[in-house]
Amino acid sequence: MIVSHEKNIESIKIENPQAKDAIMKVLITPKDGWEGHVMRVVELNEGGYSPRHKHDWPHINYVIRGRGILHIDGVDHKLIAGSFAYVPSNKIHQFKNIGEEKFVFMCIVPEEGHK
Repeated sequence: MIVSHEKNIESIKIENPQAKDAIMKVLITPKDGWEGHVMRVVELNEGGYSPRHKHDWPHINYVIRGRGILHIDGVDHKLIAGSFAYVPSNKIHQFKNIGEEKFVFMCIVPEEGHK
């Protein structure tokens, strides 16, 4: 079991040459009792983006604040606070901040998807 606050979680810079101004906070993992899944928060600073990539697992996303775009297989989807998305396995995808404030979203992946 875990009860905490995001402000207590260490920010990890996303070290990837295809990412810009992106950090991640790992909130809940199997170590905390949620077997098989990991819940993370990703923050993209103004002009920031995640790598454009694909992988063998799906993920679920929920936008906490800011404005962004989720690119999935050639289609851009505008996102605002309250937006959510399911990204299927093996689909090329990328998140981009298109606003003037941080774009912050939750990302839930299977345990094998968290590296």
